[in-house]
Amino acid sequence: MKPKTKVIIIIAVIVALLVAALIIYWESTHGNRRLIDTKYRFDRAIIQLPNGEVVDGKVSSWLDFDDSDAVQVTIDGKTYLTHYTNVCLIEE
Repeated sequence: MKPKTKVIIIIAVIVALLVAALIIYWESTHGNRRLIDTKYRFDRAIIQLPNGEVVDGKVSSWLDFDDSDAVQVTIDGKTYLTHYTNVCLIEE
C-alpha cells in the first residue's frame, strides 16, 4: 500500500470518529432536540399527577422506554416519570 493511501485511510478514520463523537455529544446535551430523530419533538407537556395536580410547562427533555408504557419528562428542571395516560406531549 502506498504511503499516500495510508494517510487517506487514517484521515478518513479520524473524521469518522470525530463525527461519531459529535453525534454522541449532541444527543446527550440536546435532550429534546435530537440530531437524527426528526419525528418526535415536543415543546410543551401537560402531566396529571396522582394527587390531582396538573403540571403544564416547556419540555426540556423527554424519554420513552421500548419495553414499557412509561415516559420521563423534564419540565423546569424537575423530572416526572409517569404512564403515557397521564401525559400529553405537544408540538407547537
